[in-house]
Parts: sequence; C-alpha cells; structure tokens
Amino acid sequence: MDTSTLKNRYGQRIDATFHPAPNTRYLALIGHGVTGNKDRPLIKGLADQLAMRGIPALRFSFTGNGKSQGRFEDCTITSETQDLTDLLDEFSSPQRHIIYVGHSMGGAVGALVAAEEPYRIQTLVSLAGMVHTAEFFKREFGNATPGQGFMWDEPTCPLSQKAWDDALAIGDTLKAAETLTQPWLLFHGADDDVVPLSDSHAALSAATTAKIKLVERPGESHMFSELAYREIAADIADWVS
Repeated sequence: MDTSTLKNRYGQRIDATFHPAPNTRYLALIGHGVTGNKDRPLIKGLADQLAMRGIPALRFSFTGNGKSQGRFEDCTITSETQDLTDLLDEFSSPQRHIIYVGHSMGGAVGALVAAEEPYRIQTLVSLAGMVHTAEFFKREFGNATPGQGFMWDEPTCPLSQKAWDDALAIGDTLKAAETLTQPWLLFHGADDDVVPLSDSHAALSAATTAKIKLVERPGESHMFSELAYREIAADIADWVS
C-alpha cells in the first residue's frame, strides 16, 4: 500500500505507515493522542501486534503532528475528525471492515466520527479514550494562556486559542456515545492519571450499542505497557472475529 500520497481535504500530506497482513478483509486505522504521533511506542507496537495476528494496520499522524504537514497550532479535535473522515474516503469499501483504534484524544475523535459513519467504521476501539474534552483541557492546560503558553510546557506544542475553544465547545463525546451503533471495545489503565478511568465508565454508561465492552487493566498508566500491546491486539482480533 502506497501511503506517500495520502492527503486531507486541504491538500496537507498525512504521514502514515502501513503494516501488511494476510487478512485484507480488515484494515485497522490507528490514531494517536494529543501531542503524539504515529511513531509513539504504543501506536507502533499495537500496529505490529495486530499485523502479527493477521490484521493489516495503518498508523498515521494527524495533520500538524509528527511528520504530517500543517501547523500544530491549527490542530484541533475537529480538524482530526476531518483527517479521519478523509482517510475513510480513501480506504473505505464494501469489501473492507474498518477498525478504528484511537488513543486518548484520538479516542474522542473516534467516537465523534463513528457516530457519523456507521457504515464506514465497522468496529470502534478506544485506548484510554478521552470523553470529557473540556474538563481535560481545563485540568491539563488550565495554567497556560491560550496563544501564549504550551501544552505540558512543551515548546513544540503551543496551546492555541483554536484548540482550546474547540475542546470547550465540544464539551464531551457523550452524545456521540449515545448515537453510535458499532461494536465498541474500550481499554483503560486503572492507574491512568492523564485521562481518568471514569471517562471510559461515562462512555460505557452513555452507550446504547448492543455490543460494548470495557477492559480495565490494573497497574497500567495512560500509555500502557509493552506487555499490554500484545494483549490488547489479541483482544481486538478476538473481538472482530
């Protein structure tokens, strides 16, 4: 699969890496969290493990992140939903079962898009998925001034007014959780101090889809452990089969 030509609706290149596997009926699209990119150990490790279990995987960086084109300051939850929708335009087909796997803010993106795309995302997977977007931004970045400060004091990740306003306007993904109908598999570390486990419980309570499961992982933090990559991939493979 040639990923060099992937672009969003604005013509910005989306950096992606494809992990081939035999079962071409499936394709897992894996999206990262806030300030992340496709080369974070969790994202790469999960793609490797899914491919080992026969599921082709495409890990990608949202525009404005990693080696994708665009400015980080222009990256918002809404812009990431657009990127994901544009990838669905590229890869969705009647013969392909799309699994979207989103970590952290990528999980919020997944819920929002899956609610609008019941026929193009067939399975949704959330890894420490963010639900309360406004609360997250206030809690994690409330001491920084939008347009001047940085996310977690990281100079390469300026906190833009656009990103702040977008997260607060969305508020949470609970309406999306109520609407989506796809099978939904959630994973959350019990010791996550970035996105609390209560976010996944809120999603579980709001969801009305007939097939949903939350896997709580004791002792795991926000980024999960290397051991978890294998077990999460195995659970996903079992879930979609």
